[in-house]
Amino acid sequence: MLKYPNKLDIIFDKLDKHNIKPVIVGGFIRDAILNIKSKDIDIELYNISSYEKLQTLLDEFGKINTVGKSFGICKLTMGELEIDFSFPRQDNKISKGHKGFNIKTKPNIDFKTATSRRDFTINSIGYDVLKKSFLDPYGGIDDIKNKVLKPVNKKTFIEDPLRLLRGMQFCARFELKASKELIDICRYMIENHMLDELSKERIYGEFKKLFLKGKKISMGINFLKQTHSFKYFTQLNMQEKKYNHTLKVLDRFSSNKTETMIIPLSLLCYEMNDTDTKTFLDKITTEKNLFDKITRLKKVARYLQYKEAPPTYSLIQKTDMKELETFLKLLNIDINIKTLKPIVNPKDIIAMGIKPSKKFSEILNNIYEAQLLGLFKTHKEGVLWLKEYFLKL
Repeated sequence: MLKYPNKLDIIFDKLDKHNIKPVIVGGFIRDAILNIKSKDIDIELYNISSYEKLQTLLDEFGKINTVGKSFGICKLTMGELEIDFSFPRQDNKISKGHKGFNIKTKPNIDFKTATSRRDFTINSIGYDVLKKSFLDPYGGIDDIKNKVLKPVNKKTFIEDPLRLLRGMQFCARFELKASKELIDICRYMIENHMLDELSKERIYGEFKKLFLKGKKISMGINFLKQTHSFKYFTQLNMQEKKYNHTLKVLDRFSSNKTETMIIPLSLLCYEMNDTDTKTFLDKITTEKNLFDKITRLKKVARYLQYKEAPPTYSLIQKTDMKELETFLKLLNIDINIKTLKPIVNPKDIIAMGIKPSKKFSEILNNIYEAQLLGLFKTHKEGVLWLKEYFLKL
C-alpha cells in the first residue's frame, strides 16, 4: 500500500462520488518506493473530460492555478502540498522543440496506453487510490529495485530530446545504471543532433538537478559519456587522469551539498582552460556572471595547487571567500582561507603620500603577490615591506 497524505482522502471521496477515478502517478510513486519524501503529487483523473467541472469540484480544497489548462492540468495548493490534477492524454510529435506536440486528452483510455507517453519505467507507475493497488504495466517497480533506468517506449522517447538529460540527472539522483536499450536510443539522438532543439534554460535546469539533487554526480556525467553526449558537450572530453579527478571531486560535492551552482560548475570546469570553460557555459546557460565567478575560484585554486599565475588583488577582492573556502576543501587544498585575504590595502598606499593613479592596480598586485609568497604575514610587516618597495622604485 502507498502512503500518501491522509488529507487527500476527502478529495478522493468526492471524486469517487462523481464517478471519477483518481490515480496517483509519476515521481511521487517513485520517491515513495525509494523512501524519499515529496510534497509534489501528480494525480491523473479518469472518466472526466470537463476542465471547468474539475475546477468546481476542487475549489473548496485550496488555491487553484489554471496555468496548465492547455495541457489538461489543474494545480491545487493545499497547505504545504502542491498537487497537479490532470487528464490522461496522448502526445503526438508534430514539429521540433518541446512545444512541438499535439496534445489530446482522453479520459477513457486505459492506464497502460496513457502511460506509454512517459519517459522512463520508474516514472510510469500508478496507484489506484480507490482499489489501493499499484498499476505497473512497464515493470517500473522492479527497475527501481534493480537500480536500472529504462525507457518506456523507444519511439516516443526520442520525441523529446530533454529526456536524454533527464536520464543524466536520474542516474545521479537515484544511482541508476542505464539499460543498453536506453544508451542506444540516446546515442541515436546525439548522432542526429537532437540536443540542438533544446533551449539553454531547459539544459541548465537538468544540470541543476544533477548537481543539487544528485547522490553520485559521477554516474550522471558517465551517462553522458556512455551515450556519446560528449560529442555535444565537447569540452567534457578530457585526458583520463583529469576526467577521473573531475568525477572524484564532484562526488565529494555530492555529499557536501551547497545551494549554489557556482561550486559544482567550478569543479566540473576545473580541468578546462578558460576558453573551454566559457564555451561550455555558453552552451548550457544564459547567466552572464557565472564565467567570471568560476574563473576567479579556478584561478586561486590552480595557483595554490599547480603554482600557475597568482591571482591579482582585484580578483581576490571580488571573490566570495566562503565559496572559495568550500571549493578549496572539495579539491583537498589545505589552506587557512584568512591567509588569502589582502593584508595591505589602497589606504596604506595613500598614507605614504602616493596619489591614486593608473599604477595603483600594478602596485596592489605586486604587494599581494609578495603576500602570497610569504614575504610578510601581518599588516605591520606589510607596511614595512611597502616602504621598502617604494624606496626601490
